[in-house]
Amino acid sequence: MASLPNYLLTHRKRLSLSQEEVGFLIGAKGSGKESMVSREERFDRESSLKTAIAYELIYNKPLRELFAGLYEEVERDVAERARLLGHRIAGKANPKREEVIKSIVSKTTV
Repeated sequence: MASLPNYLLTHRKRLSLSQEEVGFLIGAKGSGKESMVSREERFDRESSLKTAIAYELIYNKPLRELFAGLYEEVERDVAERARLLGHRIAGKANPKREEVIKSIVSKTTV
């Protein structure tokens, strides 16, 4: 079963925080703090890295768990590019580089 892009709503509800409160904690500016949080919870907007780190600190959950679907998508993309790169560099005299590529493919294979 595919994961949701993020589980921000689940974790916010678990902690009984309002969208406005989370918006304040992540540093959203202006009177529409809750609308930024709402758009991210509804998957209408992807969080910036800085905001994602703030969510990790607020919810005390790793990014991999908070943004499971996005993480899995990036993981698949990186694994595919690593496989392609592995084919491109195969046979070239750099065992360390080949080892790194194989390591990326093996840890991202789901």
